[in-house]
Amino acid sequence: MPLFDWKEKSPEVLATGGVIGPDERLPWPQTTVMGLQHVVAMFGATVLAPILMGFDPNVAILMSGIGTLIFFVLTGGKVPSYLGSSFAFIGVVIAATGYAGKGPNANIAVALGGIIACGALYTLIGALVQAIGTGWIERLMPPVVTGAVVAVIGLNLAGIPVKNMAASNFDSWMQALTFVCVGLVAVRTRGMVQRLLILVGLIVASILYAVLTNGLGLGKPLDLSGIANAAWFGAPQFAAPVFSGPAMLLIAPVAIILVAENLGHLKAVTAMTGKNLDPYMGRAFMGDGIATMVSGAVGGTGVTTYAENIGVMAATKIYSTAVFLVAALIAVLLGFSPKFGALIQAIPLPVMGGVSIVVFGLIAVAGAKIWVDNRVDFSDNRNLIVAAVTLVLGTGDFTLKFGDFALGGIGTATFGAIGLWALLGGRR
Repeated sequence: MPLFDWKEKSPEVLATGGVIGPDERLPWPQTTVMGLQHVVAMFGATVLAPILMGFDPNVAILMSGIGTLIFFVLTGGKVPSYLGSSFAFIGVVIAATGYAGKGPNANIAVALGGIIACGALYTLIGALVQAIGTGWIERLMPPVVTGAVVAVIGLNLAGIPVKNMAASNFDSWMQALTFVCVGLVAVRTRGMVQRLLILVGLIVASILYAVLTNGLGLGKPLDLSGIANAAWFGAPQFAAPVFSGPAMLLIAPVAIILVAENLGHLKAVTAMTGKNLDPYMGRAFMGDGIATMVSGAVGGTGVTTYAENIGVMAATKIYSTAVFLVAALIAVLLGFSPKFGALIQAIPLPVMGGVSIVVFGLIAVAGAKIWVDNRVDFSDNRNLIVAAVTLVLGTGDFTLKFGDFALGGIGTATFGAIGLWALLGGRR
């Protein structure tokens, strides 16, 4: 299809549980609301990652939108994905810059040069994949491997909301109330409201949070002062890169992790949509790599395709790439609007945690669905061992270090699954 040519589907298709494919879209008002839901899904992690590295969050938001637009163009509008700040860079950026963990990173320029080097390596890998084809992928990643890797993406992230987004017993109960709200919207409503389960559930939970805290004094009150004090429009704090050999050598290998993440995400989207996206894999890698280089050039974090947004697609069954085009444009506007950024950041952390539990769980289930749909035989010990080891490596965040470079969680699980499948594939 041409880049901006989607088949418009009637909103009535939502009431019957219909699927909106990548080359289809709802009318623009509904598409815009869906795009906003994807922005909400990615916002927490996209803002948190730069804060942990001492980067400007508004630059990260802006570059997530621009990066998604680059990805959209490079893939010809065929791959429904959103690009946000990658957590894979946090450890190596802190190591390269000596960041103390609070306030702006004084050595951000050195990190930016390394991020650009990583994006360049990632782009070269994508060009190679595009040149030699993807037949090798099916041999390396049969359904048992793909399903395990996709499940691990969700399970590896599970500790973030459970361990880091609930500081008190009240917060834990609020997380539970939040995922109950999302579940009730998912099951008890119909039509567009049901498809907006994440956004609607988040709004309802935030209102309940305000009643329980501001009204009854049960927890940390909802603070809206940041919204009132923030300007409507303002440029983020851009920064220029400095190319340092040691920093580039330390940060560039993160490309391996980004390949693993993107590969798993593409397989998940393929399984959900029923459309083979392997022919676009090289382009997807190049789009992600170029977006990372552009982001690093102005002071942003490295980017990657986002599991959070894949979880939203799994729940809504709306895979239209038009939604991600809208989400990207909204993110660009947010990058230049501190007030809108403050609005999203005002969402209570335990509410975001409850939503994250749902989203990450949906990703894990999408991996299991790959096994079911492909009738993976777990009476075969080869399948059994590959799946079992992969799940524990990813969920336990098993890490291997190569000097200052660490390959953990999703990376070790992905390459471990591929390696085990090949190693155990001899004569039995």
